[in-house]
Amino acid sequence: MPRDWSYADASTLPCAALTAWRGLVEIRKIKAGDSVLVEGTGGVSIFALQLAKAFGATVYATSSSPEKLERLRQLGADHVINYREGARWGETVSTLSKGGVDHVIDVGGAATLAQSISAVPVDGNVVLIGILGGREANINLAQWMIKQQHIRPVAVGSRAMQIDMVHFLDEQSLRPVIDSTFSLDRLAEAFAYQVSGQHFGKIVIDLLSR
Repeated sequence: MPRDWSYADASTLPCAALTAWRGLVEIRKIKAGDSVLVEGTGGVSIFALQLAKAFGATVYATSSSPEKLERLRQLGADHVINYREGARWGETVSTLSKGGVDHVIDVGGAATLAQSISAVPVDGNVVLIGILGGREANINLAQWMIKQQHIRPVAVGSRAMQIDMVHFLDEQSLRPVIDSTFSLDRLAEAFAYQVSGQHFGKIVIDLLSR
């Protein structure tokens, strides 16, 4: 775990942070000047935003909540898009970025993949890390082939990747965004809160507190 991080902070790393790290750093080597689209305000998306900014990238972020969009701005998002205001928000991102973003962190699966493809240019990187919107997607194969995009499913990463990530985090000032902490006897309440979609960032379960 990074220096000076609490156990609660470190508990957010092995799944959410490492998934974002692998998708942006290990697969396509994000660099300064790149552009990244993050979808929603869950743990992976928030970490992806923070990591992208740490690497010097421009970040586009989506949400349906005006309040969450403002919090995304405060975290460093350069452009925010309310996806409820337009079904073709992928084209909106492509227009704003003048041709498409280099990387997309796709959390919706069937509900978002088509728009993620629209948001990315030729040879762009779509990292599929979630299926919140369904398991079976209809996509335009012609559009995908013409753009020659890389669509890669990612689920966490290796110990070696985490060690590299921790070394990087030791040199950064970022900290995980923890929405709330629940004691173990409130576990059902914590899951219900997660399902409600009200959270912004990570939900932590404290195994020792009561």
